[in-house]
Amino acid sequence: MIENLTKKLIRSHLVDGEMAPGSEIALRIDQTLTQDATGTLVMLEYEAMNLGRVQTELSAQYVDHNLLQEDYKNADDHLFLRSACQKYGVHYSPAGNGVSHPLHMEQFGIPGKSLAGSDSHTPAAGALGMLSFGAGGVEVALAMAGQPLYLSMPDIWGVRLTGKLPDWVSAKDLILEMLRRHGVDGGIGRVLEYFGPGVAQLSAMDRHVIANMGTELGATSSVFPSDKTIRSFLAMQGRENDWSEWKADEGAGYDFVEEIDLSRLEPLIACPSSPGNVVPVREVEGREIYQSYIGSSANPGLRDFSIAAAIVDGKQRHERVSLDINPSTRQVLHQLVERSDLGKLIKAGARIHQAGCNGCIGMGQAPATGRISLRTVPRNFPGRSGTVEDQVYLCSPETAAASALTGRITDPRDLDMPYPKWEEPSKRVDLAAFAISKPPENNDEYELSKGPNIVILPKFDELPPSLEGPVLLKLGDDVSTDEIMPAGARILPFRSNIPKMSEFVFLNVDADYANRALKFKNGGSFIVAGDNYGQGSSREHAAIVPRFLGLRGVIAKSFARIHRQNLINFGIIPFTFKTLDDYESINQDDVLVIEKLREKIETGASEIKIRHGADGHCFTVKAQLTDREAKMILAGGILSSVNSL
Repeated sequence: MIENLTKKLIRSHLVDGEMAPGSEIALRIDQTLTQDATGTLVMLEYEAMNLGRVQTELSAQYVDHNLLQEDYKNADDHLFLRSACQKYGVHYSPAGNGVSHPLHMEQFGIPGKSLAGSDSHTPAAGALGMLSFGAGGVEVALAMAGQPLYLSMPDIWGVRLTGKLPDWVSAKDLILEMLRRHGVDGGIGRVLEYFGPGVAQLSAMDRHVIANMGTELGATSSVFPSDKTIRSFLAMQGRENDWSEWKADEGAGYDFVEEIDLSRLEPLIACPSSPGNVVPVREVEGREIYQSYIGSSANPGLRDFSIAAAIVDGKQRHERVSLDINPSTRQVLHQLVERSDLGKLIKAGARIHQAGCNGCIGMGQAPATGRISLRTVPRNFPGRSGTVEDQVYLCSPETAAASALTGRITDPRDLDMPYPKWEEPSKRVDLAAFAISKPPENNDEYELSKGPNIVILPKFDELPPSLEGPVLLKLGDDVSTDEIMPAGARILPFRSNIPKMSEFVFLNVDADYANRALKFKNGGSFIVAGDNYGQGSSREHAAIVPRFLGLRGVIAKSFARIHRQNLINFGIIPFTFKTLDDYESINQDDVLVIEKLREKIETGASEIKIRHGADGHCFTVKAQLTDREAKMILAGGILSSVNSL
């Protein structure tokens, strides 16, 4: 059988279902990844479901988001996570070790294995030839317990790469080109598989940059072959024995095929406030900047920092610009010191921050109001930086470093210097320096450490016979989970406290939403939205918190994959409009009525009529649920139905 790489990986992990696009499939999960902004909830869910010691080949918990310890909350939660890792058999990476995705790639990623993570950028592991998915936390908790991961069989989108990247153009510009062509929803329902002679020109970490930001296209995942480049990367980590070759068969076909000639790419930049708002740097050059930020899971490799160091070597940042350097991992930070790159950055006036997510998730380094911040991070959704009226642009390290010197958005090709030469280091990294704790052999003696900010998960009631409630919000297209449930230093420390987090839901969209929702908490309410509702982060707080406030249904033109599943996981029905014109007929505060809703879900109705309370007219929505999903909706969520799944 001639198959592309993605189908090979899926077939090797298939537990149930048929590999027909759109059909539900169940996959065996070899590894899991959790981080602290979502992992705290994962561990609480794991405890609530009484799941016992993990059954995966390896599960790892990283502390990389909530690093600011302004008071007890984050510190206490780190202790909770460490105790949960000891109790349940999970590797634990403490604060300061770095960002989960490059750390996992360095230390645990294995070609051909499957990975589920409670972070939407988990597909970054596809750089190694892994089958990796972002998922809701409760799904990751079940995967940790040995249960399969369910998803719709995706289409496979082959991206053939030819040529070689020109000077001053790097992997970030390649994924920005994909976003320029297809926008933030162009990859929905698809896995991006990169193949062709151009792949050999990309390092392991170049591939990480591209696979990481495939998430911004809405893609289910991204996959690269595991070749000699990946073998060399694993050898440098002292893990060459973990390597195996994985590639598409000669002549394998794809559902869609696209070609990109790397030699024709140019420096690109995503303008505010969407990763899909991409233009050539030439079109916006000259705009005055306030901040230039290099790092994050989207540009985590040693090369990304070393190139920037070479660009600013012997020069000074513009006096108006804050040049922020966020090392991605402790290993990378150590290498920057050994190579004298860190000294070059410091002498150029850079601010050096601890290894972690930091400003990418709004935990520090927030820019000034309305001032331009150039960032190598994966997202620039409104307010994600921590500043409500931000102006965040996404770009390559080359563009960020060049602009830091001039004080204006600058095409790096205009710098009066040769392009810095870069070679992958050949020296093996000493992993003994990186403190990731292995789980104990016997976990019987360990108990969970719960500080005062750890609050028991709320219990939700089952679906009522009928539903009547107001439309509390009417939203447009591409609403992100950052807009539903904001992050940042003020809010993220409450991630283990759902009642407290409910005070902040939709804060930057409608500050009065939480107060209005409380009035209808018992009866239920609706939200109406446009296309791609719930794009971005996998944070299930964007589902569980509105559910805590009484949300029972979201009617949208379409949903982002992970958020749709998160809604179902907590008993919220994701309806889609049968006729898009009906979206225009609904206004905020309108009352909607669905009679005999429970009966319709029980009997598997795929279309449901909703009565508009104001004038009595009816419109039809689609509720396309699998039997498994319907059971969750009827029970009020996955925590109530887990025993029957």
